[in-house]
Amino acid sequence: MKILMVLTSHDQLGDTGRKTGFWLEEFAAPYFAFKDAGAQLTLASPKGGQPPLDPKSDEPDAQTAATERFRKDSAAQSALASTALLSSARAEDYDAVFYPGGHGPLWDLAEDKISIALIEAFYKAGKPVAAVCHAPGVLRHVKGADGQPLVKGKRVTGFTNTEEEAVQLTKVVPFLVEDMLKEKGGVYSKGADWASYVLTDGLLITGQNPASSEAAAQELLAKLH
Repeated sequence: MKILMVLTSHDQLGDTGRKTGFWLEEFAAPYFAFKDAGAQLTLASPKGGQPPLDPKSDEPDAQTAATERFRKDSAAQSALASTALLSSARAEDYDAVFYPGGHGPLWDLAEDKISIALIEAFYKAGKPVAAVCHAPGVLRHVKGADGQPLVKGKRVTGFTNTEEEAVQLTKVVPFLVEDMLKEKGGVYSKGADWASYVLTDGLLITGQNPASSEAAAQELLAKLH
């Protein structure tokens, strides 16, 4: 069982002068869920190397059992520090792909032609695609075999407009995940803000927020089993 995890390389929060990147919980929880299930993991990002960590996800109130485990796991830290170039990843080498969120993907992965083509290749090959929190934003330009948006007519979720309002970044982000998924024809729904909520529609698995990371990973494993 080989799983590709794709992380952002983008570290600027619009023109605010603040940093962003990937959200630690959204990487750590799935990473350990996959590892514990015996999966072989490959980590990749557009620029390779160490992906930028959203500093907010490093603050005390954002810590979970998975993030604590990550801090004590030198192998996990080493793997994260040396991600492969996304351009080297091929769908035929893996059984599934997982995208952790954080605000970073809205700027780079959502517009990245290599990422878009990779997701399309996974889907066309009948392999599951999972994305959590802001990472469903990577589906923005992804098309299905019929040339329509991949999310069109599919049950999907992602970071809600009200969650974005709560973190006061509605005017900073290049687009709102909830609005985009609806505009592309996705059958969008959500749970309570900040509570775990995951939807599976065929090969597509989406999670609403950081709390959904573990459940989204488990859904992906269930698909593979």
